Parts: sequence; C-alpha cells; structure tokens
Amino acid sequence: MSKPLLFASDLHLSESDPATVQAFVDFLKGPAREAQALYLLGDIFEYWAGDDDDDPLNAYIAAELNALAAQGVQLYLMHGNRDFLLGADFAASAGLTLLADPTMISAMGQTLLLSHGDALCIDDSAYQQFRRMVREPQWQAAFLARPLQARKDDIARIRAASEMAKQSKASEIMDVNPGAVATLLARYPDAQLVHGHTHRPACHRDEKQRAQRWVLPDWYGGKGGYLRADATGLTFVGINQDAVWH
Repeated sequence: MSKPLLFASDLHLSESDPATVQAFVDFLKGPAREAQALYLLGDIFEYWAGDDDDDPLNAYIAAELNALAAQGVQLYLMHGNRDFLLGADFAASAGLTLLADPTMISAMGQTLLLSHGDALCIDDSAYQQFRRMVREPQWQAAFLARPLQARKDDIARIRAASEMAKQSKASEIMDVNPGAVATLLARYPDAQLVHGHTHRPACHRDEKQRAQRWVLPDWYGGKGGYLRADATGLTFVGINQDAVWH
C-alpha cells in the first residue's frame, strides 16, 4: 500500500509558543515518518528575517526537518505571508524543496492544487498591494542586504501595524474571495484546492457535494491538524485526535 501524503500550514512557529514547537516536532517524529511526502504550505514560522538569522529555533527546526528527510520522506515548502523570505540556504539545511504558489500535484489518483491562500484574499486591497511589493525580487534583495537586527525591527513594526489594521477590517475581507477561488478552479477543473492562511478549517463542497476546497487549520497553542491523502481519499486529522473530516 502506498504511503500517505500529508499537508499542513500556518504553524507560526516561535519561541513564544513552545507548545506548538513541541507539537510540530512530535508530528515530525510521529505521523510524518510514515508518510511518502510532507507538504508545508506556508507560514511555518511566525516571521522570517532571512536565512542568515541564527535564531536557535530556526536551526532546531531545520535539523528536525532534515532528520525526517534522511528517513526518506520527501519534504516540500511553499512560502506564506509570514515566511516569504525563506530561501535556498534554509531549504538545503532542512532537506526540502521550495514550491511555487500555486502548484498542482497528483496524489492517490486525485489532482490537488496547492496554495498558501493569501493571493485569493483579493478583497483586502491594502494587503494585496503590500504582497505584490514584498514579492518583488528587487525589494527582497534590498531588504535582505540590510543588517539583520534592522530587518527584525522592521518586521516587528509591520506586524504590529498589521494587527492594528485587522481590528478595523471586516472578517470577510480577510477570507478568500469566492470569485477568485472560482476563477482559479476554472483553470484546473479536475483539481481540489488545498490551502491555509485564513485559519478557517473546513471542507467546502459544490452543489453535487463533491469536495472542492480544503482549508488547513493553524497550529497556535499546539492545536490544529493536517490533511492526509491516502488510498481512501482525503481526511483531516487533528494533532491529538483521530480523523476529523472526510
């Protein structure tokens, strides 16, 4: 029997949330070791200032991922809105392959379209403008050329401003736009979309009750879960519980 594929996102790993760090390491040493591949679909870290950041947590997670890769598990990572500066050096140290957003794969006889999900939140025009700016290679090169501490200070200011801005935004604005989802799926009519970002885990189905969109949960506080693809289909699995949704 083929080994399963696992999909997770929005861990937001940080030293301030040791429960989530431990939950992720336990996951890597547990269910992930039985997988054929693990796909991490963005926001694995709470923030990323550059591959030259010598924070002990970054090295620790890279080592744990590399240990999993050494067991023969294929590892893939897609950038999120918090860790879009993750680069080739971290990928090499962690034994993983970076993916474009979106990426389509065939899994257990099904076609899956993988995305972080933030590009679909088009109603938040201010965020989309920011996203376009920081994804430009020239912007990233200029930012990464600055001293590490200056980068971290800037990131802290941006995060604080973002949290403040969220207080005045309607919750619907920070969710995916249905039209954007429909447009994307129209380009890939046989695919099921798998994404994170919104922290609103669910399986969205069409009028014929066919699964179309799987939204991954966040892992804050050591909770959350992952999507498992095996011969029986797709299933949400909680970190500390059995199957949640089919």
